[in-house]
Amino acid sequence: MSGSQPAAEHLRGAIDLSSLVNRAPATAPGTPAGPGAPAAAAPGAAVEVPSLLLEGSDANFSQFLDLSMQIPVLVDLFAGSPTPGLGQIVESYGGRLLLVSVDVTANVQLRQAFQVQSVPAAVALIGGRPLQLFAGALPEDQVRQVLEQVLQAAAQSGVTGVASVTGASENEEPVEPPLPPLHAEAYDAIEQGDYPRAITAYKTAIAQNPTDKMAVAGLAQVSLLDRLQGKTIDQIRAAAAAKPDDLAAQLDVADLDLSGGHVEDAFDRLLTRFETADADDRNTIRTRLLELFEVAGLDDPRVMRARARLTNLLF
Repeated sequence: MSGSQPAAEHLRGAIDLSSLVNRAPATAPGTPAGPGAPAAAAPGAAVEVPSLLLEGSDANFSQFLDLSMQIPVLVDLFAGSPTPGLGQIVESYGGRLLLVSVDVTANVQLRQAFQVQSVPAAVALIGGRPLQLFAGALPEDQVRQVLEQVLQAAAQSGVTGVASVTGASENEEPVEPPLPPLHAEAYDAIEQGDYPRAITAYKTAIAQNPTDKMAVAGLAQVSLLDRLQGKTIDQIRAAAAAKPDDLAAQLDVADLDLSGGHVEDAFDRLLTRFETADADDRNTIRTRLLELFEVAGLDDPRVMRARARLTNLLF
């Protein structure tokens, strides 16, 4: 995986999948994992599911642990708005993966169980075992590289079932409600790498409904991707080191740190700068901080601490 893109830093904190890929399977394919546990699916066996994209909660999550004995499960941990693009990526694997979306703001037990430090974050479930993958938003090509490693690890563990979507009854509610039109437009634009169009769609959604929290969070996430697009890690850090008084360069590093999961570093950099900044720069820094708070998740303890520090500096 190339280190030329800022988002590649996400993977530096990820668990090394090689140990799982290279080890012998804990159970042979098609045999039970233990007393009372679901049997692993035979290689390529069809496993009926209502959808490839599912919603997880504190109440129903045990069923997805069971499913992971047969099909690898990708868990999207988010706050308010699912991670853009993950659903389409998972669907492109034709049932070799399932995606379970979990809003950690509404499911405190899962947030604690996964020890969520920042959102969005991705975790894999293979044979009932959680495997941390990355935090923050990654470009599609890097997400696919990670998922290929997940599939390889799953194969070594005998988790090779293929999901078969069963027809839902006409009276059944869909597993996931359809996205509002502007949100759907934004997701499509993100899939195409057209971040400015996605930004416009989210801004329009917010103009129509200022209380649309999903649009606010989505706008913050895609704006971060747009600002980092085309910039390399080395370029960003070199510019900041060469021009320590250049606010734009420091804002770029804060973006980079947050996208790489270094949430506290990003906040501290901007808040420290805020202490001695003039009125114009303070306004710029405050605006960026509020955006980064949305990306990290407003209920994240680090966001709460940073917000309190910002309030003290303002008053």
